[in-house]
Amino acid sequence: MTKRFCPYCAFKVCASGSWRNIKKSGRFRRKSDGKRVQIYRCLSCRRYFSAAVFGHCYRQKKRQINYPLFVDYCSSTSLRRAARNFKISRTTAARKLKFLGAWSERELRSLNQSLAPASEVQFDDLETFEHTKCKPLSVTLVVEKGTRRILDFEISQMAAKGRLVKLALKKYGVRSDHRTYARRKLLKRVAPLICQSALIESDQNPYYPKDVKHFFPHARHVSHLGQRGSTTGQGELKKVRFDPLFSLNHTCAMLRDNIKRLGRKTWCTTKKPEALRASIAIYALYHNTLLIDQPTS
Repeated sequence: MTKRFCPYCAFKVCASGSWRNIKKSGRFRRKSDGKRVQIYRCLSCRRYFSAAVFGHCYRQKKRQINYPLFVDYCSSTSLRRAARNFKISRTTAARKLKFLGAWSERELRSLNQSLAPASEVQFDDLETFEHTKCKPLSVTLVVEKGTRRILDFEISQMAAKGRLVKLALKKYGVRSDHRTYARRKLLKRVAPLICQSALIESDQNPYYPKDVKHFFPHARHVSHLGQRGSTTGQGELKKVRFDPLFSLNHTCAMLRDNIKRLGRKTWCTTKKPEALRASIAIYALYHNTLLIDQPTS
């Protein structure tokens, strides 16, 4: 029997698993999915609660569309189109995105922790923006070489570059660059998922070697010269016969193609970095569980 406790007075069951002051008190049929849910009564505080209290979908009225929405958000669908497809409001679609994003992030980390540490990984930054190209964002991605399994990611803001610098300063003022902090935070978080003697590959960003050496002192870091992007693959795939960072670049191309807000030519843009994080978390879990070959061990 699953051990539960009263959510009002936190009265826990005994170590043997038998119920003492918590008794069954009927059932009810849930309207959203038709499932019969057990009701309990706590004899200590005299209050009632159901088994649904302990579920991660507690108080959701449309839980039956969670998985279809999860798949739809990974299929280059915007929030507005998802709301139209499932006949829900845009507010509900946004709330579902937030809920599914938080759940996917927990499941992704649990899944990666259950697998063997990666011996070869690749990492780099994927650039996008929030609302306007004058406010760019950086998505640092760590991918296992060969399997293309997404180990983790981190989002950070960065300053505008190139011809947009003057316009960005005029409209939005000075924008601080948080990429270094986010990259170090990510490398620290993925350290348990990577062998200490692993092969770590990246492009020739001058800031990468120092961070890799700090968090992976026994790893071998190899930097590859950046190549010109191809039209195919949303500009992430390279115009070379052999791309040493193919696993990473192919995964970035799939992110841009399957997440609507990351597309190169789209009017569906990110308004809040939190929504971008939720979208990437949802896709990363979908990618690791359904799109790539599952590890045999």
